[in-house]
Amino acid sequence: LSLADLDGTASVIGRPLQDLQVYLLDPYLQPVPMGVPGEMYVGGAGVTRGYLNRSELTAQRFISNPFTDNPQARLYKTGDLARYLPNGELEYLGRIDNQVKIRGFRIELPEIEALLTQHPNVWESVVLVREDEPGDKRLVAYAVPHSQTSVTAAQMRQFLETKLPAYMVPNAFVILESLPLTANGKINRRALPAPDLKSQLTQKYVAPQTATEEMLAQIWGQILKVELVGIHDNFFELGGHSLLATKLISKIRNAFQVELSLRELFSASTLIQLSQCIEQLKRQN
Repeated sequence: LSLADLDGTASVIGRPLQDLQVYLLDPYLQPVPMGVPGEMYVGGAGVTRGYLNRSELTAQRFISNPFTDNPQARLYKTGDLARYLPNGELEYLGRIDNQVKIRGFRIELPEIEALLTQHPNVWESVVLVREDEPGDKRLVAYAVPHSQTSVTAAQMRQFLETKLPAYMVPNAFVILESLPLTANGKINRRALPAPDLKSQLTQKYVAPQTATEEMLAQIWGQILKVELVGIHDNFFELGGHSLLATKLISKIRNAFQVELSLRELFSASTLIQLSQCIEQLKRQN
């Protein structure tokens, strides 16, 4: 191990042994590009013929190797998520079981966690799906800053927005001094607190002042089910997501007779920014 390994949070597992092959594949069994997460499949001399007296599990885990002409060759489906680093080594990202589906999008939680820990001020992170209100599933990121540093939810959101599609950016960010652990040292996901959006609202609240801001605050309140919306509040930090963003654009079209794109909403996500964007569109019309 090097000092860089000790200071980093990545789980680098090195390179395959000479008599083994490791493939990182997408759900269609196609190799993924370097740096892109994929499920790890192992082939070669070390792969066994299957599980003893468990034919169904063997059929699930041991598949025919599509990368060789040998009809007897098999690949073992590990269920692990990993990616290749530029130096050719493998970085372990977690179990494929941590893949979730929200509003029709399939999301790899370990991929978000791995990217969030690339932020220079983030030491470790956990991302999970919370359903604190029935039927309302939201991505929540928990982050522990490096010692002697600090990080804000806005900074983490902006960082991920440059690296991920909008539907994979968490709806809320919670900053912790440390992640809760179970008795055997694993992260206790059940002990992670719900994001306290109301307290954040109270601390930041500045009342709407123009007619456009007041109308927009009412629309946000209806869509996000919050009572108080200030001009510096962020639509996505209040719980907005891509589906609600589409609904917001429709309501803005009806209320202000302007056509707002999803891209414009993501780049002007606070109430005051969005209000200014609407005013500019009205002048253009």
